[in-house]
Amino acid sequence: MPSKQQPQQGTQQAGGEAAPVIIKKYANRRLYDTESSSYITLDHLSVMTRAGREFKVVDAKSGDDITHSVLTQIIVEEENRGTTLLPVSFLRQLISMYGDQMQAMVPHYLEASMEAFRRNQEQVRSTMMGMMAGGSNPFEALARQNMAMMKAAADMWGTGIPQPDLKQETRPEGGDDVKALKAELQALQAKIDKLAN
Repeated sequence: MPSKQQPQQGTQQAGGEAAPVIIKKYANRRLYDTESSSYITLDHLSVMTRAGREFKVVDAKSGDDITHSVLTQIIVEEENRGTTLLPVSFLRQLISMYGDQMQAMVPHYLEASMEAFRRNQEQVRSTMMGMMAGGSNPFEALARQNMAMMKAAADMWGTGIPQPDLKQETRPEGGDDVKALKAELQALQAKIDKLAN
C-alpha cells in the first residue's frame, strides 16, 4: 500500500486550477485515490494537504462528501502523535460554541483568522529571507521598523519616545515637523495597507 506516494498534479480545470482529486472511502476504512488508481493512507492525504493539493473524499457506497470528517480525523491523528497545535483552552472554547447562537459565525471567523495568519506568516518569512539574503540583520531591521511605527504613533498623540540608535532614516531636510510627521504617517499607512493585502 503506497503510504508515502507523492501527490500528483492532476487534471486542470477550465480556470487553470488543478481539479480536486476524488478519494473514495470504503466500508473497511480504506481510501482509494481515483487519480493514481491506488490505495492510500491518511498520511498521504496529510502530505497532499500540506502541498496545497485539493481533494474531495466521498463515501464509496453513498457518494456523500465526507471530506470534513476525514480532515478532522487527520488533525486528531496529528494531535495524538504529540504535534499539538490546538491548546486545551481553545478546544474547550470551540466545544462550548456548539449549539450556541454564534455557532454559524465561528467557521467564517476561524477561516478568516487562519487566512490572515497564513498571509502574515508568508510576509514575515519572505521579509526575513530578503533581509538575510541582503546581508543585513533581520532582527535589527524588524526592531527599526517597530520603533518607527511606535514613534509615529507617539508623535501623533503628542508624546515622544526615546529612540535607540538603529540607523534610523533621517527626516527630510528643510521641512518642518508637521510635514515630516505627515510623511512618516503616510509611510506607516502604506506599510499597514501592504500588510493588510
